[in-house]
Amino acid sequence: MTAPAALQGRPPRTEREVRIDLAAAFRLAALNGWDDTVYTHLSATVPGEPGAYLINAFGLMFDEVTASSLVKVDARGEVIDGSGRPVNPTGFTIHGAVHAARPEVECVIHLHTPWGVALSMLPEGLLPTSQYAMRLHGRLGRHAYEGLALGADEQRRLVASLGALDGLILDNHGTLVVGRTVAEACMLMHLLERAAQAQLRAQAGARGGIQVVSDELAARTYRQWVGDGREWDGDVEWPALRRRLDRLSPGYQD
Repeated sequence: MTAPAALQGRPPRTEREVRIDLAAAFRLAALNGWDDTVYTHLSATVPGEPGAYLINAFGLMFDEVTASSLVKVDARGEVIDGSGRPVNPTGFTIHGAVHAARPEVECVIHLHTPWGVALSMLPEGLLPTSQYAMRLHGRLGRHAYEGLALGADEQRRLVASLGALDGLILDNHGTLVVGRTVAEACMLMHLLERAAQAQLRAQAGARGGIQVVSDELAARTYRQWVGDGREWDGDVEWPALRRRLDRLSPGYQD
């Protein structure tokens, strides 16, 4: 089992820091057009409280989420912060299961974006067709569609599909990524969205096939991307994204 981020040579996080980052992630998702009215979820573990995580209150738009409005729940989906705020039960099935199975993960993002849903309809899934896709080469699993995600049996199958990977294509449903920080999860979703958009546009416009690189080259590019592992996706980008958010959607820290 991999140690949490705080034990991987990084300073421990506070709940306030995680709350602000997660609220920022919701606002950025709204700015990117990743929201689906009041549906889909982003969640993050609570430092120092094993089994507890933060998730959006059901009924809020992504651009309404603030640090203080996030709801603290346990892996069973029970609200444990005394707020009594409602949460979407499908969030428990997906997010609770992943957080319980992957304690090294701080953040889980599950979306129904147009590009992600379209990608989930393709039998071949994400192909090594763009540099964006190379970062996720061999790091995306697939999970078969079973209807609305509500049952414990599907939790076990979803966790098995994810394994130790960075994310899943949820067939006929959407996408899911995980990150050791909120910033890493956001950047991985950004790359997945860009890769899906590029591939689908190329496929729509191609009269023949599209250019796909070899598995060997894709794997080499992935290794170049992740390097020695000391720098994580989001380390460089997150401060800039937060500055952008301060200009365009202030108030998320409240």
